[in-house]
Amino acid sequence: MQDQIAYLIASVNRQLEEELSDSLRPEGIPIEQFRILNALAETDGLSMGELAAAVLVDAGSLTKIVDRMVADALVYRGVAPSDRRRIRIFLASKGKATNKRLKGISNKQQRGLIERLDPAKAKELTRLLRGLIRE
Repeated sequence: MQDQIAYLIASVNRQLEEELSDSLRPEGIPIEQFRILNALAETDGLSMGELAAAVLVDAGSLTKIVDRMVADALVYRGVAPSDRRRIRIFLASKGKATNKRLKGISNKQQRGLIERLDPAKAKELTRLLRGLIRE
C-alpha cells in the first residue's frame, strides 16, 4: 500500500496540511479560512459553488465557514453586479489585510518544498500532478 500513488499523495497532503495548520494556529486562522482568503484574493466575488470548488470544501461546510468569516468581518456577502439575485462572497478590508499578512506562510511552505526537491523536480512534480487532476 505504501507504494501506491494515491496513498503517497494522501500522505504528502496530510503532512503539508499539518505543517500549514501549525503555522496558521498562532494567527488564529484555520486552514479552510486561509484557503478562502487566498481564493478570494485571486478572484473576488465568487459564488458559493465557485468558492466551494476552489477550496475543495463541500457546500454545507462552506456555509458554516463563511458564516464565521462574515461574523469576524473577513468576508461579506454581496450581490453580483450582473445579476442582483445572485449572492457572491467578497473579501472585506480585514480579510485583505489578513491575507496579505499570512501570504508569507504559504510562500515559505512552497519554498521549502522546492528546496527539498530542487526547482527542476518541483516543476516536473507540478506538471505530473496537474495531469492527474480532472477538470
